Amino acid sequence: MPDSLYLSLWFPSFSEREMLPRLHSVLRQFPASQVRPGISHLSVVPVSWNEPPMFEQTFDFRVDAERALAMAAEFLHDDYAYEVEMAWDVWTPEEETMTWKVTAEPVRFVAHGTRFDEGSFQQFGHIQVDLGLDTPFLQEEVEFSDDTEAHIKANIQKLVGFTTAVEKNCGISGRVLWSESDENLAQKLIARLQRVH
Repeated sequence: MPDSLYLSLWFPSFSEREMLPRLHSVLRQFPASQVRPGISHLSVVPVSWNEPPMFEQTFDFRVDAERALAMAAEFLHDDYAYEVEMAWDVWTPEEETMTWKVTAEPVRFVAHGTRFDEGSFQQFGHIQVDLGLDTPFLQEEVEFSDDTEAHIKANIQKLVGFTTAVEKNCGISGRVLWSESDENLAQKLIARLQRVH
């Protein structure tokens, strides 16, 4: 069953003035979609997720991270969350023809101020990356073949490349790749491979 996949990132410090530069450093490592390379959505939420956004803007994927975050900088507070959406290209199978194609899938980045939502950054990370469903990395509904394996491998390499780039270039102090069900992606992948061999 598909499961939501997240990457949580923590930094040695995450002061009010560090929040957006650190978010920008993570966005720079992200392998953005070729057809939709920019930011699609930006919102600034005050105090907790129960509050309506203080600022919200939708773009057409042509706005770069620097420009979008400059808009967010007008609302800089350590009890706010800053949400940015981009897309990346992943291989997905066409249901009718069972041929593989590249699709631009949304990925959501949230920078949690340290006083936002009662310090929820402790659990979810200073920056939380919502990678969407784990389907591109498992394709459990698709019959396993060399072709399927090659496309799943390409998707996993993109995920691993992104997390490695963040670890090397963003000065993080910790990271966790986790799913909503708490099932381990690597273990699910191994189980998937064992079922077919």
